[in-house]
Amino acid sequence: MSDIKQVQKIVKAYYADVARQESACCTPPSSLYSRALLQGLPEEIAGFSAGSGDPVSPGCRLAGETALDLGSGGGLDCFLAARLVGPEGRVIGVDMTPEMLARARRDAARLGLEQVSFREGTLEALPVEDSSVDVVLSNCVINLSADKPQVYREIFRVLRPGGRLSVSDVVANHALPADCEGDQGAWCACTTGALTLRETRALLAAAGFEGIRLTPDSQSIKPDAPSAEFEAPGAEGGQALLAAWENWEQTDFRPFIITAVKSKGQAAA
Repeated sequence: MSDIKQVQKIVKAYYADVARQESACCTPPSSLYSRALLQGLPEEIAGFSAGSGDPVSPGCRLAGETALDLGSGGGLDCFLAARLVGPEGRVIGVDMTPEMLARARRDAARLGLEQVSFREGTLEALPVEDSSVDVVLSNCVINLSADKPQVYREIFRVLRPGGRLSVSDVVANHALPADCEGDQGAWCACTTGALTLRETRALLAAAGFEGIRLTPDSQSIKPDAPSAEFEAPGAEGGQALLAAWENWEQTDFRPFIITAVKSKGQAAA
């Protein structure tokens, strides 16, 4: 199922159905974000997410920044980002599913977040200007794309020099066989399209990113392992955990926080 249009059609239909539901399809947001970040949000908004982690807290650092959320869904990460960039900041959500966009726009108006807006589009062709964004966020969405190299090139294009990427996504410990691509349910469930750590790092580097880090929830991989960051091969600390993860015989999928930087001397490709 490598055809981009076919994958988009399947994913779009799946998440249109999710948008009509009352609650999220994945991990409850209360276990992904801090209580302080969720505080004050209506339960039906705070509880609606299809994410795998919290890319917002490590991504949005300064008031007045412009944040872009890829595959913004019901808008939760946009609403949380708005709290961190403040009223002088700007948050843009991009999603290809009209039902999700309608829900997100409704809830943004309900919350009175005038600095948040939503645009219809795909990750492979973002409706966003070159070098116009300080931080790109995404929560368990990039794995759904059939053209991840293009997604990372688009992210690089829209980031300002010095801008950064903060993504939560599902990562596989082994590459999946090609015949698994036809499993539509597994694709929409964020497993068939998951890349390995090394594949993810290679794509980011090829797009031009620097300072690439893939940080796991160590407890989800090996209960007795210390928290660590997987940086360059041979890095101390993270290497043992990486080896344990990759040496599992059974293919498995776990959430990682993926961060990278577009250096100040780099322009859009």
